[in-house]
Amino acid sequence: MGRILAIDYGKKRVGLAVTDPLKIIATGLATIGAHELIPWLKAYLDKERVERIIIGMPKDLQGRDTDATALVREAIRVLQKHFPQIPIEPIDERFTSKIASRSLIESGLKKQARQDKSLIDQVSATLLLQGYLQSVS
Repeated sequence: MGRILAIDYGKKRVGLAVTDPLKIIATGLATIGAHELIPWLKAYLDKERVERIIIGMPKDLQGRDTDATALVREAIRVLQKHFPQIPIEPIDERFTSKIASRSLIESGLKKQARQDKSLIDQVSATLLLQGYLQSVS
């Protein structure tokens, strides 16, 4: 059984989350530099079986493309080129960063820790994946 990997793709950083092999629990995995994504994924996929990749697709409140949408579409193209055997599915990512920030506040983290954008990216990827799991169950 393979895992599902979630990507919160940004110009500088990429938040990653993954399911357990039974696809029940979403867990934050890492935050890496955007330029490290393909080598990082190749190393990860050598160790773990991933049957699907979901990636957050930026949209505005009306569901239209944002400035970041083209960047994510290009990332999808590159992922499909390097990993043609794995389906890549864009998922609406509206509000995930705000929800991630709010959940960090509610968890009691101090302000300095909450300002760590890499943590927000990882939590955002986890929220994307949790939402995806809920929508397909």
